[in-house]
Amino acid sequence: MHDLTQGSIPRHITRLAAPLAIGMLFQTLYYFVDLFFVGRLGDAAIAGVGAAGNLQFIVMALTQVLGVGTMVLISHAVGRKDQPDANLVFNQSVLLAALLAAITLVAGFALSGAYLRAIAADQETVRQGTAYLYGFLPALALQFALISMGSALRGSGIAKPTMVVQMLTVVLNAALAPVLIAGWGTGLPLGVAGAGLASSISVAVGVLLLFTYFRRVEKFVQFDLALFRPRLDVWKRLLRIGVPAGAEFFLMFLSMAVVYWIIRDFGAAAQAGFGVGARVLQAILLPGMAIAFAAAPIAGQNLAAGLPDRARQTFVESIKLGSAVMLVLTIVCRWRPDWLVHWFSSDAVVVATGAEYLSIISFNFVAAGIVFTCSGMFQAMGNTVPTVISSAVRLVLFVVPSLWVSQQPGFALWKLWYVGVAASAMHAVFTVWLLRREAGKRVDLGLGPVGIAVPAEVGA
Repeated sequence: MHDLTQGSIPRHITRLAAPLAIGMLFQTLYYFVDLFFVGRLGDAAIAGVGAAGNLQFIVMALTQVLGVGTMVLISHAVGRKDQPDANLVFNQSVLLAALLAAITLVAGFALSGAYLRAIAADQETVRQGTAYLYGFLPALALQFALISMGSALRGSGIAKPTMVVQMLTVVLNAALAPVLIAGWGTGLPLGVAGAGLASSISVAVGVLLLFTYFRRVEKFVQFDLALFRPRLDVWKRLLRIGVPAGAEFFLMFLSMAVVYWIIRDFGAAAQAGFGVGARVLQAILLPGMAIAFAAAPIAGQNLAAGLPDRARQTFVESIKLGSAVMLVLTIVCRWRPDWLVHWFSSDAVVVATGAEYLSIISFNFVAAGIVFTCSGMFQAMGNTVPTVISSAVRLVLFVVPSLWVSQQPGFALWKLWYVGVAASAMHAVFTVWLLRREAGKRVDLGLGPVGIAVPAEVGA
């Protein structure tokens, strides 16, 4: 456990954000490794993996429910110096992780075919996406255990063990991918199914490594079979915070699905280009997300400890650092977006589509960083409902104009990307307004009323 209620706030942010960003980057490399080798199998394979990978947003929604609830409650317990409650929350989180993993496997195998048939450009894309997803579903299910343990450590102010595990699993995935996808050394290429299977094996090893860390090293929260009996009161606490945060990712899935549906008539190459661009975008946004992920436990511990001024300082420093980082990334992405895409496909249409998408959508980066940080502060306050409200507004602002634009004569994909830019800008403004509104209220974290003030210049 690391006490974040004392010491330099900027130092705490960078100490937590750096390993979080590295760990998240390595996690994203799973998909880059898959795309690199899958890209040699053709446009339909790339499009199929991209469309199937979009289902990850549903799983991410569920992992957010678990992860955010776990992180917030444990960070509050740390701030209150209440180790028994932290331990109870952790063990109940692991129990919920097992339940959600089972649901993911059953629903994934039952419904994935229907989903792919609804959005894919052609039957070959459906076939490739289904093959990939069947190999990848165990990896999605095992994510719940990783998120539960990693979020418990983050709430305790610890990030390095999760980073190390993620790095090791990516290295393993990179080693397995050519063997299983292309048949290197075996002569038995599995194609896109091998890509999914490589990820599943790697994530399983990661779960085992993190479990071993908790058993041998971690002392603040530990596995305790006596605490594995379902406690509905604890589940209610977890879900009250986690469900709105999870709903935010589900809305992201809907937004992505709408894009795939709109551009299906442009063919598999266009869908593949968007899929590659979207994966690259995830990696580019990781530094901003890491800063927000670091801000949440820092502010959470300080609010629970009755130190709202330190929570306010956490917000200000996170906004400054996040905006600076995102501005640099915007410049990089505007400079050579084609360079970021060409690693995954030699098809001119795929590269052009992905590069155009990244070039235009990069205007969103600073706004996205602000939204991430605001979401982290809502988590710290234990009130994640405003995040799903703002995401729902963003979905409406994007989907309605997108559907209208797509029906107009002369519709081109760049028009869709600019609709996304406008929607994201309004999303950021609305989210800051919501945070200022919530900050004016008294937020009860279980220790009595505490609050956080948002400086007027940020909301201006």
